[in-house]
Amino acid sequence: MPASRPPQRPAGRPVGRPTRGTTGTNRLRRLDRWLTGPAAALLRATDDPLVVDLGYGASHTTTAELAARLRVVRPDVEVVGLEIDPERVRLATEGLTRAGVEASGVRFALGGFELGAPDVLGGRRPVVVRAANVLRQYPVEEVEPAWRLVAQRLAPGGVLLDATCDEIGRRAAWIVVDDDGAPRSLVISLRQAGLERPGVVAERLPKVLIERNVPGEPVHAWLAALDDAWAREAPLAVFGARQRFAAACARVREDGWPVLGRPARWRLGEVTVAASAVGL
Repeated sequence: MPASRPPQRPAGRPVGRPTRGTTGTNRLRRLDRWLTGPAAALLRATDDPLVVDLGYGASHTTTAELAARLRVVRPDVEVVGLEIDPERVRLATEGLTRAGVEASGVRFALGGFELGAPDVLGGRRPVVVRAANVLRQYPVEEVEPAWRLVAQRLAPGGVLLDATCDEIGRRAAWIVVDDDGAPRSLVISLRQAGLERPGVVAERLPKVLIERNVPGEPVHAWLAALDDAWAREAPLAVFGARQRFAAACARVREDGWPVLGRPARWRLGEVTVAASAVGL
C-alpha cells in the first residue's frame, strides 16, 4: 500500500471523522472474549491496565460491557471511551451516570486516532486499543497510517484491534496490530450454530482486506482453504458444529497454513492466522 498521511483534523481537534456510530448490546462480545482469553496475559502483566475503546459510537453500552468483562481478568482495569463527536461523549457520560456506575473504572472523552489531547490520558499509554467498526468506514489508504498513529501511543507490547463485525455480533474479524504499527495476525470468530461455511465472514473483513478478497490474493486463498477444510470435515457434522470447525482448523494447519493458538479457541468458532499469510 502506498504511503499516506492519516486522516487530518484542524489543530487541536481529534484526528478522524465521524462514523455512523451504530452499536448494540453484546455486539462486540467476540472481541471481548479474545481479550479475556489469548490477550489476558498482556492485561495481567502490565503495571498500568489502561484500555481505550476508540470510536465506541452512539451509545456507552459496549464500552461498559468491555470494562465489566476485563475486570474478571484485571479488577483494576480502566477503560476510556474516545469519540470525536462531543455530543456522543456527553450522552455516554450521562448514560453512565444514570446507570450509577461512575466509579466503575469507565470514563469518556473527546479523542480520535491521536488518543485524545495530552490531558485525556495524562501521558499514560494504553495496553489495548479496541477500534471496532471504525476504520471500515474510512478510505483504505488511510487505514495503515491510522494504525501507525495509534501504535505510537501504545504501551510497549500493547496492541490495537482493528475490528469489524455484523450488526448482532455473530460474525467478526479483526487484525491485531503491534506497538510498531505492524499487523501481527488476523482473527475470525463465528457463531457456529447454523454456520454454512467459514467464508461467510468475507463481508465483515477489516477494510484493508475486504477489497483484496478476490482470486489471486492471499486472504481469498485463506478463506477458500477454510471453506474447503470445512467441506471435507462434513462427516463430523453429526457430532456438532464445534467438532467440525475445530477439525477444519486442524486440517488447514496440517496443510501448512500458519494457524496460531490452541484448539480450545477453535471450538469457540475462533481461528487466528499470521498476518503474513493473508498478505498483510
